[in-house]
Amino acid sequence: MIVKISALIIYVLILFAIGIVASKRIKNISDFYVGGKKIGYWAVAFSARATGESGWLLIGLTGMGAMAGLSAYWVVVGEVLGVALSWFFMAKPFKRLSDRYQSITIPDFLESHFKTSQPFLRAISATILSVFVVIYVSSQIDATGIAFESMLGLNYFYGAILGFLIVLAYIFVGGYVAVVWSDLFQGFLMFLGLVALPIVVYFSISHNESIYTQLHQIDPYLTHIWGVSDNTWLNIATILGFSMIGLGFLGSPQVYVRFMSIKNEAEINKGRWVAIIFTFLTDAAAVTIGVLARVIFTESGQNAEDILGVGGADVLGLMTEQFLPLAITAIYIAIVLSAIMSTIDSLLVLASSAVTRDFYQKIFRPKLADASLTKTSRWVTLIMAFLALGIAMLIAITSPERQVFWVIIFGWSGIAASFCPVIILAIFWKPYNTAGAIASMITGFLSVALFKFVFQELPTYGLYFEKIDVLFPSFILAMLVGVLVSKIYKSPA
Repeated sequence: MIVKISALIIYVLILFAIGIVASKRIKNISDFYVGGKKIGYWAVAFSARATGESGWLLIGLTGMGAMAGLSAYWVVVGEVLGVALSWFFMAKPFKRLSDRYQSITIPDFLESHFKTSQPFLRAISATILSVFVVIYVSSQIDATGIAFESMLGLNYFYGAILGFLIVLAYIFVGGYVAVVWSDLFQGFLMFLGLVALPIVVYFSISHNESIYTQLHQIDPYLTHIWGVSDNTWLNIATILGFSMIGLGFLGSPQVYVRFMSIKNEAEINKGRWVAIIFTFLTDAAAVTIGVLARVIFTESGQNAEDILGVGGADVLGLMTEQFLPLAITAIYIAIVLSAIMSTIDSLLVLASSAVTRDFYQKIFRPKLADASLTKTSRWVTLIMAFLALGIAMLIAITSPERQVFWVIIFGWSGIAASFCPVIILAIFWKPYNTAGAIASMITGFLSVALFKFVFQELPTYGLYFEKIDVLFPSFILAMLVGVLVSKIYKSPA
């Protein structure tokens, strides 16, 4: 335990050093939110990937690999495609437009792009962003508590609060620059840790029979790449639910603010390969860790969750304890926290920008100078962080059987369904207008709740909607409604 705590303390000290150095570069509101648009491709690529993956990757996806078997690799396919499409086809035009508009937040971009003088577009986008970011952050805090409990034996609530205070402290000091620099450091840890573990485990176990054969003996459905059910339509729904998670990379604000912050378009050409390779290797490794854990720790007829935790949440902790020296296991605790905190910090800065700049300054205090906002931004970040902490504690108390994978995906889906269709249509479809953008955002926002709490509860077809999950249908519906409203209402709103 002393070794693990020591590793955690060293990790925290490094983060605080990053925050202190970064704080020296905070001269104005642009520096606080987008690093003055001077960030290099390595930092942007690692930050975008670390933010996009989160604790979901190490706690959720490893667990899903154990629960779903080979069909979980559809998540890898979807994520790699989503990242590739984003960096190859959307990053440059978005960067070009956001620079032209001098945008430092997504609502900035939307208001400038649609040339609207009315505050409603900014208000609705900032509101939706704030709501789902707080939900998303709360799910990450929840994952922090689970990680501390699984890997350190610390009480869930103490662990969640401790991790929360660590990340809040260095955001409060350094803003976006601290976030990006820490994400580069944390993303590097995540990459090495995830890629190395399945290799170490594979060469540490007996190979009298292949992994595929052993997995098939535990449960034949685990070896079915097309799903774990004998119902074809249910398997199709499952594949869609897994692979369409990648849609969130096509415009989610927490990812696209990275494209605002990058130095220039030439850096995007370099950064896209870093992002794609990072995504493929880390996601594939996460699923593989889960598959190996299922083979190593469970047998045919056993309830996997009794051994591996709800949704396989304990997979990573079990694997590191079993196959790695104590000192290395301690480093993995820091890696798990890196994944979680790299998302929490980015989201809190994003939510703070929505409230401070897009509500307070742009709507209620338009004459207020940017220079006076930095201090306010820090306090707004603090308030929203504690709100997310409260929600995380409530989730833990009211839903002890929750699955980390899907809890985090709900927050991710809410942001993605509300903003990705808007960003895609704004970049690529000229007839798209203010009315269409507002319709898309509201539709995406409401659809996520509708599919989650209404359609998934239907007696006959609810299971199909549960497997598809909320992002894909909400995304499609938001796109269609936005196009339809733009065609009907052709004049500017």
